[in-house]
Amino acid sequence: MDHYKHFHSFSHGIRHAFAHGAITLLAVGIAFSLPVAAKYILFNWWPKIEENSQLMMITEIGFATALVLLLNISKIAWDGRRSMRMAKLASLVYAREGEGWMSRWKAREMRRKLASARDVYIMSITGYDTFVSEKSELKKTLEQAYEIRVMLANPYSNGSASRVKSMENPDALLQTYREEIEASIAYLGKLAAAGKKIMLKLYENAPFWKLVVTGEYVWVQFYHDGREVKTQPEYVFGLQHDNPQRGFFAPFYNHFLGQWNDPCHPEFNFDTRELVYRNGAGNEVRREAFPGSS
Repeated sequence: MDHYKHFHSFSHGIRHAFAHGAITLLAVGIAFSLPVAAKYILFNWWPKIEENSQLMMITEIGFATALVLLLNISKIAWDGRRSMRMAKLASLVYAREGEGWMSRWKAREMRRKLASARDVYIMSITGYDTFVSEKSELKKTLEQAYEIRVMLANPYSNGSASRVKSMENPDALLQTYREEIEASIAYLGKLAAAGKKIMLKLYENAPFWKLVVTGEYVWVQFYHDGREVKTQPEYVFGLQHDNPQRGFFAPFYNHFLGQWNDPCHPEFNFDTRELVYRNGAGNEVRREAFPGSS
């Protein structure tokens, strides 16, 4: 990650230098062309249109059109600069909506840059699209990460039941949740058996946010009632090193940590397939068999 930051800083500096040089050359070119343009308009073009009403009308229309275009371009540039300032203030580094090929390509490019993240924290409903699906764009990151903390919804809790009530065919969807979570547990179990540091907790309340924290970035989607999360916009917020409190990275990251450290969420034991409840001090207080155990 440090190597990527240095490379990004260097490449950003090179792009800034080239952009500055191009703007300087453009400004010099405009400055030198103004006297020539003014001379041409006064001594060549104006005598032609002075006695030609049609040519004068065409000139006026052309000038008005050019002025409107210039003003619109200036407004677009101003709005774009303002949007960039707001995005920087919010620490928004990426956003997408829909499943167009361009959106998927940009998402894959960004995830490829984050493949070296050492720690990955995930909060989801079933985790199927992240861990099991062949379309998952995070598998490479998960395979290279050292520590993975995962929070999934308990498919036998009142929170999951409340979630499916807002969807079509809730009984079938609840069964799908249970099957997908079993598949995610199997995948995480394989990673744990391969030597990865895997910790899984199951939360009881209705899902609210889907969060994926990879290094210095957090991927966010909102669970709207009655809608699949895959249809919702996806936002990525980054950590600002010069001012870590700025933007939305810290609130979402702290939200995950707060939920993770809440003792009401039991830990899943991969060996015994039990839910392990602990108190605030981290001491085990009881165990319950996971309802999906065979």
